[in-house]
Amino acid sequence: TRIPAGTYKIKLRKVGGIHKKYSKRFPSFHNGTLHVTDVPNFKYILIHCGNTDDNTEGCLLVGNTSQENLTRDGFIGESVNAYKRIYPPIANALVGGESVSITYVDYDTAIIQ
Repeated sequence: TRIPAGTYKIKLRKVGGIHKKYSKRFPSFHNGTLHVTDVPNFKYILIHCGNTDDNTEGCLLVGNTSQENLTRDGFIGESVNAYKRIYPPIANALVGGESVSITYVDYDTAIIQ
């Protein structure tokens, strides 16, 4: 599965398994799961920690390192450190009433100049 190219709003989701797990895992800053909304034909696209495709069912995994995934299974490294870095400013903006969005690019069809 692939998220269609486009720009989508992020909101805080305060229910569900990841929210419950992260409330315990990151009690000092977790204020809801980052939820990519209004993706056509998808529900509950979340932004969270993980290293391989076993850790996601279409969600966005974050990391500070990666291995290519075109000719072999990919790997995302330092996922927890990346999450701890990106989560607070995004969540704080949302709690403060700001609009936050994410843009997905489909590099298979994008024209690169």
